[in-house]
Amino acid sequence: MADADAQTTRSAPAEAAAPSQDAPAPAPAQRKELYPYNPLSYDLVLWTLAVLVDLFFREVHPRGSWRVPRNGPVLFVAAPHANQFVDALILQRTLRNEAKRRVSLLIAQKSVGGFIGFLSRQNGSVPVGRAQDMAKPVKGTIYLPDPIKDPCLIRGIGTNFEKDAEVGGMIFLPSIKGHPGMSVDIAQILGPEEIRTKRAFSGKIAMFQLTGRDDIDEHGGFGNGGTSGPVEGFEGSKFKLAPHLDQSHVYKAVWDRLGHGGCIGIFPEGGSHDRTELLPLKAGVAIMALGTLEQFPDCGLKIVPVGMNYFHAHKFRSRAVIEFGPPFEVPAKLVELYKTNGKREAIGTLLDTVHQALSAVTVSTPDYDTLMVIQAARRLYNPTGKKLPLPVVVELNRRLALGYEKYKDDSRIINLQKSVKAYNDQLRYLNIRDHQVQYAKLSWPTVTATFFYRLGKLLVLSIAVIPGLVLFGPVFIATKIISRQKAKSALAGSAVKIQGRDVMATWKLLVAMAFAPILYNLYTSILAYKVYQDRLWGYVPDWVSIWVVFAAGWIFFPAITFAALRFGEVGMDILKSLRPLVMCINPSSSYNIQQLRERRAELSAQVTELINTLGPEMFPDFEHTRLVSQGESRSSDAGTASGGPISPTQLTFKQQQTQRSTDSGISSPGGPGGYTDGLESPPHGPGNMARRSTTHISSRAIPRNESFSNIGRIQMFATRPPSPNRSRSSSAGGGVGLAGFPIGQFTTLDSQGGFDEASKKIRAAMRERGEMRRRKSQANVPRGVFMDRTDSSDSAEGEADEYEEARKKET
Repeated sequence: MADADAQTTRSAPAEAAAPSQDAPAPAPAQRKELYPYNPLSYDLVLWTLAVLVDLFFREVHPRGSWRVPRNGPVLFVAAPHANQFVDALILQRTLRNEAKRRVSLLIAQKSVGGFIGFLSRQNGSVPVGRAQDMAKPVKGTIYLPDPIKDPCLIRGIGTNFEKDAEVGGMIFLPSIKGHPGMSVDIAQILGPEEIRTKRAFSGKIAMFQLTGRDDIDEHGGFGNGGTSGPVEGFEGSKFKLAPHLDQSHVYKAVWDRLGHGGCIGIFPEGGSHDRTELLPLKAGVAIMALGTLEQFPDCGLKIVPVGMNYFHAHKFRSRAVIEFGPPFEVPAKLVELYKTNGKREAIGTLLDTVHQALSAVTVSTPDYDTLMVIQAARRLYNPTGKKLPLPVVVELNRRLALGYEKYKDDSRIINLQKSVKAYNDQLRYLNIRDHQVQYAKLSWPTVTATFFYRLGKLLVLSIAVIPGLVLFGPVFIATKIISRQKAKSALAGSAVKIQGRDVMATWKLLVAMAFAPILYNLYTSILAYKVYQDRLWGYVPDWVSIWVVFAAGWIFFPAITFAALRFGEVGMDILKSLRPLVMCINPSSSYNIQQLRERRAELSAQVTELINTLGPEMFPDFEHTRLVSQGESRSSDAGTASGGPISPTQLTFKQQQTQRSTDSGISSPGGPGGYTDGLESPPHGPGNMARRSTTHISSRAIPRNESFSNIGRIQMFATRPPSPNRSRSSSAGGGVGLAGFPIGQFTTLDSQGGFDEASKKIRAAMRERGEMRRRKSQANVPRGVFMDRTDSSDSAEGEADEYEEARKKET
């Protein structure tokens, strides 16, 4: 069907009637897309929904967006798919803001109805039918009559395959909690109770479901080879059948869009989930890339991996880092192999390449407990007092996850994992966070004064929060109840979800979008009625019309709600900080938190020593690209143990450069504890553009509330607007690391001369970095396995020029 449609499209101009000699020359035939979109409606929908993103997420940081090609066809592969429709919205918004690219996404066919379907059509999304969405249970059971000699032969009991099944369709086994049900394609229907599949079922669970035998190993092999059939008396397993799906129109739409220079985005895992590891990638992403190059060999298609990294993705006011990996092209030999008889091999090879690219921009762990241990190890390795930008946090988590995967069977890792897990359990028992443990080093008068000071701030903020909380409370309640119900429904209907949290953020936004306007309209109507009745107890003059009241209500009530959300966010942060302060004041509990602080210091030393030992074995450039030098780490730990605050001057130039360059992506991966620009620490001085702290020395020992310290940068409360074209953080108001960057040093940035001056300084720092690298290369410093990506010693000037060119485009 796809070939016929393509042939019809290509031959249409030739079949048209020849014009007469007197008639004007016909206009060139326009390309007709299957799923077109209007750029104006695309931007309008995206701009409207972007407001919800700013409200739901505290920070959304783009990283490496400079790598995205500004023209030509691009296939974006994004993972993990942890937030259902919100993932698509954030990806489209980030690409539009940072790279000026509009991308059409693939969307499940079952989701194209209603409001979501309307929005997807405005953005040119391509609907895709999925077999799992169309699978239905049928009567009867199935089993394997000879799983050893003929594992592709399936026999049924009480089935009617000739009526219910079709060649090319799929057969699904039921899922077991924590394990998705397997599926295979149907190759041949032999009768009402017998079919043959294209490949055999595999794995211990599937073999047990189809044979009932208990002599099955982890790989699905049978221990007793003398017995070929199922266990005696086995009644078979229930199953589902899905019809054959013709995806030719989907591939045609994608090939056409990419072949003519457009952008397509796909989540190759096939569906959203809340697991901590990547799911197996579907073959469709490889077919789309190879098919495009088969039809348009000179289009210059590039594939860009995108990591969707969230911190508590389902929670309100959470954080996210959207990381773009280096673009890569499909090797010509794979395209040639795809054109011949090696399609399966070409698709498999390209899928492996895509998976490796996604692994470089995501954090993948085997389970949730391991992820918690890795995050705790990252906090313990990072000296107390150093606040790292979110992209650097993601990078550290990724490196530690890679190290854990390699050394997980090492006895040192096993013992340390148990110790860190016990520390996490104790934190949960005391209901405090890791960074709050350092309160125990403060004196009793300081803790008491801090407690009452923060309590006073909380009381003041509560006055501003209560009106909006009362007005918007019904929406909060509705979103929480409905999102939990949808999570339960999604969990019941999925074989890969753990708790169904991947749908919660989507439903919170959808419910708020539907319920909030109704609520605001109700409040405005009540206000207008009161004005009509008695002029609001006589406070509203007679010349004010009802329509003016309606307009004022639609401005006033949302403004009150937004202010309550912002002040409430700050208040919640302060409220969470009160419990450890109370524990420090209370003599009966201060001993526990004091012991916990000592335990933390011991664990920090163990984690640091183990990373410094194993790091160079895994990453040859570990010492050259580390985030914290060994001596600095020790001095910081010592300072923490003694109760002394950590001075901002302990930050190396690498870390200062990190906070300035992360948002532009001028970085490349280093070691597991190493950062990404591979600089040694030069002497501090005026010429090094050292970042200075904006907090007073007396307050450094106590971590300031992040939201409260940055509330002056919020557009609604700020004295100056936040920086444009960066992460649209409604709490930080700017790019990575700008929360503590002194505005006074760049008072001339509003002028072109100020921008030029800042650019010159950045370019000078980059050239200095390149010179230092050349010196180290002459001294035979070992190069890292990851240095060739963006960190070669000769690339500093090129990065500076690239940054300058990108800045000019943005301004």
